[in-house]
Amino acid sequence: MSGKIGVIGGSGLYQMEELQGVNEIKVDTPFGDPSDALITGVLDGKEMVFLPRHGVGHRIQPTDLNYRANIYAMKKLGVEWIISLSAVGSMKEEIAPGHIVIPDQYYDNTRRRISTFFGNGIVVHISFADPTCVKLNSILSGAARAAGCSVHQGGTYLCIEGPQFSTKAESNIYRGWGVDVIGMTNATESKLAREAEICYSTVALPTDYDVWRESEETVTVEQILAVLNANVERSKNIIREAVKSLPYERDCGCPGALKDAILTAPEKIPAEKKQELELLLGKYLS
Repeated sequence: MSGKIGVIGGSGLYQMEELQGVNEIKVDTPFGDPSDALITGVLDGKEMVFLPRHGVGHRIQPTDLNYRANIYAMKKLGVEWIISLSAVGSMKEEIAPGHIVIPDQYYDNTRRRISTFFGNGIVVHISFADPTCVKLNSILSGAARAAGCSVHQGGTYLCIEGPQFSTKAESNIYRGWGVDVIGMTNATESKLAREAEICYSTVALPTDYDVWRESEETVTVEQILAVLNANVERSKNIIREAVKSLPYERDCGCPGALKDAILTAPEKIPAEKKQELELLLGKYLS
């Protein structure tokens, strides 16, 4: 069986009734521990791997997430597709809380994160003009429609550092940039997924209008949690529909993202770095 499907999102999502053969796996990585144990199982005949992004109980804030360990752990377990489920704020009137957005662009406005597996003796420049998997985007858009959701296909996800929400001044400046949704995690994940040659796409779940909308009260954690809870079942339905359509073999460009991206001569790459990154680079350095 090939084409494992990874899901990064809330801790409740691996409790899907149809998931069979559920196991909890602690994965060791060269970059430390992932956010939590990974949950594996089979859904509709396809192998699934679930990871609660912030840990069970939501213990880890966005800046402190070990993004490298999370994506590496997915790669180590054989994941080829990652569906990222993410709560976001809407930056446009027509994107209402409860709608679904499948972004095809990210703007990374973070400042304190490590967003590459490389460096320390190896230079890699991946192509990132189109930061999401076009194939997976299309499948997720269709799955969301099949699940009865109002879907916005395409758009820009602005990734801020957090953990604070935006000021009104920031929110209005971001609106002027033309972004569609705002969140705190997915740009970092997407960069690492591309370096790991994993297909990656976001299912963005707007919970509020950030703070730019004058007719809205200032967003509170309580309001966001209420919408988040309502989104759990919607997210499960999208996953169920997407799994039906995901092929066993990939025909997009994601599996070869590193092919022409490694600039350092193989003989100049430190031996310990080759060993550390064997999972990612082995097929190109052998």
